Amino acid sequence: MTIKVGIPGALLYYLYYPMWRTFFNELGVQVVTSGRTTKNILDQGTREALADACVPVKLFYGHVMDIKDKVDYLYIPRVVCLNRRTVYCPKFLGLPDMIRYSIKNVPPIIDVRMDTRQGRFAVVKAYLEIGKRLGAPILSVLLAYLKAVGVLHRYNRLLRKGWSPVQAMDFLENQAGGADFDGSAKSGLKFAVLGYPYAIYDSFISVNLIDKLRKYGVKVITAENIHPALLALQKNCSLPKRLFWTFSDRALKAAHFLFNQNKIDGVLHLTAFGCGPDSLLNKLIEMEAKKHSDIPFMTLMIDEQTGEAGMTTRLEAFVDMVRRRKEALACRK
Repeated sequence: MTIKVGIPGALLYYLYYPMWRTFFNELGVQVVTSGRTTKNILDQGTREALADACVPVKLFYGHVMDIKDKVDYLYIPRVVCLNRRTVYCPKFLGLPDMIRYSIKNVPPIIDVRMDTRQGRFAVVKAYLEIGKRLGAPILSVLLAYLKAVGVLHRYNRLLRKGWSPVQAMDFLENQAGGADFDGSAKSGLKFAVLGYPYAIYDSFISVNLIDKLRKYGVKVITAENIHPALLALQKNCSLPKRLFWTFSDRALKAAHFLFNQNKIDGVLHLTAFGCGPDSLLNKLIEMEAKKHSDIPFMTLMIDEQTGEAGMTTRLEAFVDMVRRRKEALACRK
């Protein structure tokens, strides 16, 4: 009987799902995912999670609830550090325990620790541990890991071309779809959308932010569309030291890079209510935006109560303001 492993469709799913799916499939394991967020999934997560948890974590609970009875294992790796410098949010580190002790009747959780500060081969050792738990031979695990890394590289290349995670995932899985949307022909506007990928790319909690902007004729750039080497050049972004949190560090570097390039017409920061690192990040991006007063900046905050009407109104007003401003500046030249 084929082993089934469940991967919740939230948080790190948007960055690593193609790699994880490939790895498990190569070992003959069937992957079951909860797919896209729905209102029912969010409502379930809100009921199960702690009241003071941020909405992405509540969402993760909901995705776990959606698949826990359909699989033999849940894959919730304890991802600490993957770049030997910055670490992930403490809630990421504690997710396996949070799920294990707060949700009833969950299947066994594969919660291997991944921390590259423990050595160059820490991630490889983690995948070998996964294979050991599943009873797979070491050679098969290593080959599966190498193929999974190759798929991850292809996935990241697609993201840097401007594809959304959903498009890139569909293309890698089915070799179909994945057209690169570019709305610049309609209005000539280009916006940077900054924030954490699990908030930006989840179309439900972001209230379809990216698709809405594209319908308004705006080309969208996110941190995942920028080559890591370009972000690395930003170093500490004029701060005494690097930001401690991985996603905050990446988003701040993307902000500095895009502001300094001066090739964007507006910047939006999507932030989740109740996120401690994000509250600091928002202030730092706002401070940088004040140095570039010629580029409009707006913060959009989301939680489980965020309504589409309010978000749409704010976006329409911002896009219209930026468009009129750009037209006025063009007339003066």
